[in-house]
Amino acid sequence: MRDAECQADTELKDSECQTTELEYMFQKSTYRAPDKEFFDSDEKVRFYTGLPSLEVLMVVFDHVASHVKRQTQSLDRFQEFIIVLMKLRLNVPLQDLAYRFVVSISTISRIFFHWIVVMDKRLFPFVYWPDRHQLWKTMPQCFQYAFGRKTTVVIDCFEVFIERPSNLLARAQTFSSYKHHNTIKILVGITPQGTISFVSEAWGGRVSDKFVTENCGFLDKLLPGDMVMADRGFTVSESIGLKQARLVIPAFTKGKSQLDPVDVEQTRGIANVRIHVERVIGLLRRKFTILEGKPPISNSYVVYD
Repeated sequence: MRDAECQADTELKDSECQTTELEYMFQKSTYRAPDKEFFDSDEKVRFYTGLPSLEVLMVVFDHVASHVKRQTQSLDRFQEFIIVLMKLRLNVPLQDLAYRFVVSISTISRIFFHWIVVMDKRLFPFVYWPDRHQLWKTMPQCFQYAFGRKTTVVIDCFEVFIERPSNLLARAQTFSSYKHHNTIKILVGITPQGTISFVSEAWGGRVSDKFVTENCGFLDKLLPGDMVMADRGFTVSESIGLKQARLVIPAFTKGKSQLDPVDVEQTRGIANVRIHVERVIGLLRRKFTILEGKPPISNSYVVYD
């Protein structure tokens, strides 16, 4: 009888021990939304935000955060900032972010659109048009060999698919006949050194590359003697010429059976150096995968013709 009582006491104590241990484990495993402590390595920062290091992440955060009003008491400013970067970098669905940060999907949406406007205003000045003489001094050999030292910028437009707007006018103005989809179009300028020197506002995908180039403020950046490199679709030599600058595009056959040897050589040179702008745009799309998705677009963020 005593042995049975001892065995029962032992089993009870073991059960109590297991219960205590499980409670401890559950307390330890309580879910925490990502915060500053979570981003404890450059590797995590690169994966979740696309920024190169924790140091850069904090510099950008400090530059922006003081100008943003918190959108919820459930999260601190850093967490709201991270939500925006994760959306840009990974194109995480809003519902996924709502689960991760334990808030409603409407809160996530409000955070994203509020922060993205402030981030644009605070960070856009870092995309700047460099000094001409500094550009010429550090001109890559491939540009110097093909075109001398006068190339200032290589331009191209890229389109981003968007959700089909509910507004009929916006739907028509964003429909790209080339992509057969609703898109926004953005003009990007790349220096010969490979840095982004110009980014236009987003335009409805219906507009031509020529229209965007002539109306986005790009021409105001040019100085007499500048050389602009572009693809055949940019029929803006006259507009650029009014700035006493020069447009270089691949040659057309214009009814001839083949190009002249000089045109062939120049076209080959243009193709070689235009790889730079295509690489940069490709890198942007890979680094910030929201550009590969179909982001919802507010009419206030798109310029229409």
